[in-house]
Amino acid sequence: MAVLSTYPDGASPRQIADGVRQRLGPVAASSIRSYLRLNTPSLFDKPARGLYRLRSASTHWGPPSSELREALPAFDYGTASIVQADCLDWLRTCEPNTIHAVVTDPPYGLVEYSSLEQEKLRARRGGVWRIPPSFDGAKRSPLPRFTTLSTRDKEALEAFFETWARLLLPALVPGANVVVATNPLLSYLVSGALARGGLERRGELVRLVTTMRGGDRPKGAHVEFKDVSVMPRSMWEPWLLFRKPPEGRIQDNLRKWGTGGFRRPESGRPFGDVIRSAPTRASERKLAPHPSLKPQRFLRTVVQAVLPLGKGVVLDPFCGAASTLAAANAVGYKSLGIEKDPHYYRIACQALSQLTALQGQHELF
Repeated sequence: MAVLSTYPDGASPRQIADGVRQRLGPVAASSIRSYLRLNTPSLFDKPARGLYRLRSASTHWGPPSSELREALPAFDYGTASIVQADCLDWLRTCEPNTIHAVVTDPPYGLVEYSSLEQEKLRARRGGVWRIPPSFDGAKRSPLPRFTTLSTRDKEALEAFFETWARLLLPALVPGANVVVATNPLLSYLVSGALARGGLERRGELVRLVTTMRGGDRPKGAHVEFKDVSVMPRSMWEPWLLFRKPPEGRIQDNLRKWGTGGFRRPESGRPFGDVIRSAPTRASERKLAPHPSLKPQRFLRTVVQAVLPLGKGVVLDPFCGAASTLAAANAVGYKSLGIEKDPHYYRIACQALSQLTALQGQHELF
């Protein structure tokens, strides 16, 4: 964007790449092209073939538009609010220093939640979603196949999360925790992108959970290689830990902003980075039919921890069926969710109260 600000009438990808390399050093031209494609028309216009330019600064970098926010569909329950919007667009309208923590389970590879792939999923035919057979009479949930992602898909994934981090950063108060679910095959790409976007890496949470992913024998040769697994059976899930850099010492940041650490689950016991979990129960999936739904017991453990003094607003910018917001309701926090897909927005509005009311899910690990 700094390069394009010097070309008000537009520049070619080659000109943009040369300018970026002067500022950042060696950068792959394919990464720059992916970033341009991914953020057009949200950040960039194409005034002519082969040219890109910044969209109007008054449209995208001016003060937050209260009129835009008020025009978006929204739903409230308890201390939670859900807004139907693209999270990147919404973040451009967000007041600075208003979000105290983020807990989110975004699309791991982006493509699986595109309109095309969601249509295929709902039709239960084709696409990146693997529709597994029934097992012991139980209907297994669809799983996205991340091994099918192309180099371009991965570059777009990195570009998206770097853009997301850069837009998120001003909305966060100093010291705000950012907890992002990901996948062992892609976590390194997302982590690098968030760091380049200005967030400070603080480690990972390990969700210990055994799923049906991995462990399969070679397809079409399972008898010949009966003692071989192509990939390890999945028994954990990484949740990246980042934060906005605090102002000065942590104690000063805690006094001013109420952020900069994790709340202990009980006196004398620190919050740990390994959390035992089970797959999401069928009863919860029935209330909130979302393919990536996480269990309330796990989410309530994480959500309670991210506000060290128990005060502030928790944001889920990819809120899906509102499970993070329900967890925040259950532990007494204010929360805000952003959901782009109208189908999942409707599910979230219906499921929020029911997930919040679940009993026996409040015990913390």
